[in-house]
Amino acid sequence: MNKNYLSKGFLALSAAALLAGCDDDNGVKEPGTGFSGSAYVISATVTSGESSSNYLVMTDDLSQGSISTVSNGRETDTGTYWVYYGDKYLYRLVYNQGSAGVTTSYELNGEGTTSPRSNTYEVKRFTSYGFYDRYLITTSTGALDESLADPQTGYIPRGFLINYIDAENQTATSNTAVIWSEDYLGNGEYVTFAGLEQVGSRLFTAPVPMGMSQYGVVTYPDKVVYEELVKKESGGTNSSQYSEGEIQWTQHPDEAWIAIYPDMDFDDDSAIKIKTEKISYAAGRNASQYYQMVWAADNGDVYVFSPSYAKSMTESVQQTTLPAGVVRIKNGEDDFDDSYYVNIEEQSGGCGFLRSWHVTEDYFMLLMYDAPFGQSPTANRLAIFKGESGVLTYVTGLPAASAITKIGTMPYFGDGKAYIPLLVENEDPAVYIIDAATAAAVKGVSVQATEITSVGVLTYYE
Repeated sequence: MNKNYLSKGFLALSAAALLAGCDDDNGVKEPGTGFSGSAYVISATVTSGESSSNYLVMTDDLSQGSISTVSNGRETDTGTYWVYYGDKYLYRLVYNQGSAGVTTSYELNGEGTTSPRSNTYEVKRFTSYGFYDRYLITTSTGALDESLADPQTGYIPRGFLINYIDAENQTATSNTAVIWSEDYLGNGEYVTFAGLEQVGSRLFTAPVPMGMSQYGVVTYPDKVVYEELVKKESGGTNSSQYSEGEIQWTQHPDEAWIAIYPDMDFDDDSAIKIKTEKISYAAGRNASQYYQMVWAADNGDVYVFSPSYAKSMTESVQQTTLPAGVVRIKNGEDDFDDSYYVNIEEQSGGCGFLRSWHVTEDYFMLLMYDAPFGQSPTANRLAIFKGESGVLTYVTGLPAASAITKIGTMPYFGDGKAYIPLLVENEDPAVYIIDAATAAAVKGVSVQATEITSVGVLTYYE
């Protein structure tokens, strides 16, 4: 294979799209004198029996053909997410419940293949991630030091656990200062963050109220709204595990908050916290992972999406009455745009969504459910949302939703298009190319593998 994977013609047409799709704030720079080319990189999994292997395979064309993992790529360990830092580095983020996960990164070398970089990182448990300048940041909420425990009960408060991976210097650090999560919104509940979005020098995130911890219940008893929600015994499993004396999930499902920080230090005193009652909290959820729903359009306007996940709660007082919808924060403003609200459910026939991504300009892609909450919905449809007009358009040209068994977690965006992996019954997984302006999809390259999890671009920098 030609090691200058993408032709000069492609580079001339797509350099701006590569940089825009990768976000200049993430440290992307113009190719230097040592530049030799770029490659599309696909993370593909091959499963045989109980054995599973992951490969990074490369191609010069996502629009057609079929490629194999055999003699075409690098075998790697599996990862929770494959995250691109611009077009320079690819991170294999690893989540391990209750312990640190070994994260590695890769780059395109002068030989035209992917190479592991020298350092690996042990990151704390994370439930969301994002970028700020040259840092890949992961966040979660967990128990603080025992020295902060309530003196009477021994209950330990919760705080934010933040990892900073310096992409350029290959170092990783965690927050040393205590950053409280308890009573973060003034309602006695602790929160976790869903996504991080840098706009200029500011950092936007969605605080997701999680309920009241044991510490919160005894410390802020006047903020217990529903006494019947306080757990009488411990129970649950995995991410739904709970302890006696706590309130699991929020008592305030009919509101959404956004926190705006001046930088990545997460100093509570410098945060601007704003609330809207037009939508429920802005997070998609799958097990312990909280998906980003706060995205900046190219003009700097910030769109906040709510899937109304709280409709899936068991207790009626914890179920939101608000439909899945979108609100907006205008560029440079510190509050929601009162004139803007879009009801997604009204346009989708009552369906919510699991994930969202920014594609280009003010176009966003949503991974839609095929039925309302309460009817065991499956996230197997894609739609394009135009921010300024507020119009939701289902993508045409895809296989029947019932035949789609899995959708890749990490699409690539460039040239005004979304390149997203799909797994369809009785077919090799393939990349489908969606034009944001027309919401039309065509099938691109397929991979002889069990699954594709991500697709992106890496450029060789000397």
